[in-house]
Amino acid sequence: MSPAFDLLVIGDVNPDVVLHGAPAALAYGQAEQLVEGGALTVGGSAGIMACAAARLGLRTALAGVVGDDAGGRFMIDEVARRGVDVGAVAIREDLATGLTVALARGDDRAIVTCPGCIAVLEAGMIDPALLGAARHVHASSFFLQPGLAPGLRGLFEAARSAGAATSLDLNWDPSERWDGGLADVLPAVDVLFVNAAEAAAVSGASDPAVAATVLSARGPLPVIKLGAAGALAHDGCRLVRVSAPAVTVVDSVGAGDTFDAGYLRGRLLGWDVSRSLALGVACGSLSAQGAGGVDAQPTLEEALALVAGLLPRPGSEAEPDCAP
Repeated sequence: MSPAFDLLVIGDVNPDVVLHGAPAALAYGQAEQLVEGGALTVGGSAGIMACAAARLGLRTALAGVVGDDAGGRFMIDEVARRGVDVGAVAIREDLATGLTVALARGDDRAIVTCPGCIAVLEAGMIDPALLGAARHVHASSFFLQPGLAPGLRGLFEAARSAGAATSLDLNWDPSERWDGGLADVLPAVDVLFVNAAEAAAVSGASDPAVAATVLSARGPLPVIKLGAAGALAHDGCRLVRVSAPAVTVVDSVGAGDTFDAGYLRGRLLGWDVSRSLALGVACGSLSAQGAGGVDAQPTLEEALALVAGLLPRPGSEAEPDCAP
C-alpha cells in the first residue's frame, strides 16, 4: 500500500502580519510611522512550507500546535483551504497561538515573533502512524521549538524505519548559541536546509562552499539558500551550484520555505541534486515576487518554466573531491 501523504511537515504554525516598506528604524515615544502596505497571512516556516508543497501538487500533512483563539482558527482554516491536511494540528485551550510581525523592505526583513504555543510541540504529540504514512518527513524552525528538539532524532529514525526520508530547516536561532541538541539530530537528517548566515553559524565557515563541505561531513546533504545568488549543495562528493533568475522582489517572506518545498518536490520526483536545486530556486524566486509568504507560491508548471534556464552547464560544477 502506498503512503497516504507525500510529505509530513512538523513545526511552527502561526499567523504573520507582514508590513511592506518598513522604516529603517522604529520611532518610539508614541510616534506613528506609515508603511506602504500590510497583510495578515499564513506564517510559520512549517505552515508556509506545507502550503507551498500542496501548491506544487504534493499530498501534504501538517503537524503543529495552535491556540484555541482567532489566530489558531485563522491558521487552520487558511492552511486547509490551500490543500493541506491539518488533522494533526493540535489545539491548546490554555495557550495563545504564536504571532510574527515581519517588517519587509524588498529582499530583506526584520522578524519579531511572540512564540506562544510554538515552543510546546513535543515529539510525543506526533502520531507514530502518521510517520509511516508519509514518503518524506520535514521539520522546521529547530531553534524555536525546544520541546521538539530532544525527540526529533527519534521521530526521524522512526520515519526512516518506515521508509521515509527526512529533512530539517534550522531557521534562525534567537539565542544565537546554535546548539540546542543539533549535533545529536543531524545523523538522522537526510537533507539540511540553511541560508548563508545559518550555514556560517553552525559550521564555523563564512564561505558557503566551505560550510557545505563541513556540514556534509556531519551526515546530511546540506542545501544552502543564497537568495539572489541562487543555492548550492554538497552531495558528499561534489559541490553543486545553481544560479537564480533576475526577478523583481516584492518581499522575501516565506521564499526560503517555498524553496524547501520546491527542492523536496524535485527529490520526490526522483531528480538529482542539480535539478532539485533548480526547482527550489525557481519556487523561491517566484514566491518573492508577491507579498507575504503564500500568495505568490507557484504551481509545478509555473516553476518548471524557469528550471531549464537555471541548471548548471555541463562541466560547470566543482570537480569531485571524493570517489563516486
